[in-house]
Amino acid sequence: MSAPRIRDVQLGDLDALYRIALATGDSGADAAHLYRDPTLVGALYAVPYAVLAPEFALVVEDAAGVGGYIVGALDTLAFEARLEAEWWPALRREHADPGGHPNSWNLDQVRAYQIHHPRPPPARITDPYPSHLHVNLLPHLQGHGLGQALLDAWMARIAAAGSRGMHLGVSPVNHRALRFYRAYGLEQFRFPRPKAEPDAIYFVRALQGRE
Repeated sequence: MSAPRIRDVQLGDLDALYRIALATGDSGADAAHLYRDPTLVGALYAVPYAVLAPEFALVVEDAAGVGGYIVGALDTLAFEARLEAEWWPALRREHADPGGHPNSWNLDQVRAYQIHHPRPPPARITDPYPSHLHVNLLPHLQGHGLGQALLDAWMARIAAAGSRGMHLGVSPVNHRALRFYRAYGLEQFRFPRPKAEPDAIYFVRALQGRE
């Protein structure tokens, strides 16, 4: 097998999802050496989707193995409820809610805080654009049209499932991702009173799903 191919996720892909999320999860930079627990990023942004919503999870595989994924949820708030019931409890037992000032936290503690205090996007986004996604590719798979192919396939899948719209959040310092989503044609969501330094920039697209 040489040319990359896109396929549905399998349970045997979970280790690869952890690895890819760690390598790409901090604004596209490989921060693996900064984490004591290498599974934390994937446990937040990749693996729960493959476990709880595999019908909306795709991977890219080439001769080197799985090197990219797109995962997401049809209904963000319903998925948050499933995480609260089925995913966060075990992780909260493993990772204490950090105390002290956030400026003193290491990256593991930052992620542990996110596990204990998940924050869904505001209703003004999730109401019209209820679906959301995360997509990542290792560097050797970037720049070959695979990101666009993953988005095309995922959008078609959630539209067929009845979604009326999707959103995704991007760190304002992840300039490569910002350029990619703008070039793909996603619309940047404009808040009425944007923060001077937003935590995330949201992109959205309305879909013609079934009611």
